[in-house]
Amino acid sequence: MIPRFDLPPEADRRYVFRPGAYAVLLRGRDILLTRQNGSDRALQLPGGGIDPGETPLRALHREVFEETGWRMAVDRRLGSFRRFAFMPEYGIHAEKLCHIFLGRPGLRIGPPVEPDHDAVWMDADEAVTQLDNAGDAYFLARFLRSGRGAVDHRH
Repeated sequence: MIPRFDLPPEADRRYVFRPGAYAVLLRGRDILLTRQNGSDRALQLPGGGIDPGETPLRALHREVFEETGWRMAVDRRLGSFRRFAFMPEYGIHAEKLCHIFLGRPGLRIGPPVEPDHDAVWMDADEAVTQLDNAGDAYFLARFLRSGRGAVDHRH
């Protein structure tokens, strides 16, 4: 069963199914995050929606680059979770199916190309308490507790 985080769905609300792919990108004990600078200034794992005809991995690479300006490599899938949320940028209520991947930051090409996004490096333990999404925080904390949380990608 896929775990659900945050609020349960409202019985009388119509939700649009919206799958997405998100990345835990570690360099040592630091993690690359994205901060949306809209009204809520949300701190999140980088990633986003999977467009029709797009694979989860293709969407992940595209979204990470758009939101952070970084290229990345994928190591493996960590899991999935569901959440029900209002998406103000689209004006919809969505049932989000979030696929979480472990990856490595590669080359920084430049600043984020998506408006109102900033790339943020933060200590991974601190990020667990700062992430705005309980599902993001859960998968990051679970990975860190696994004993594989410090990743050296300098080679």
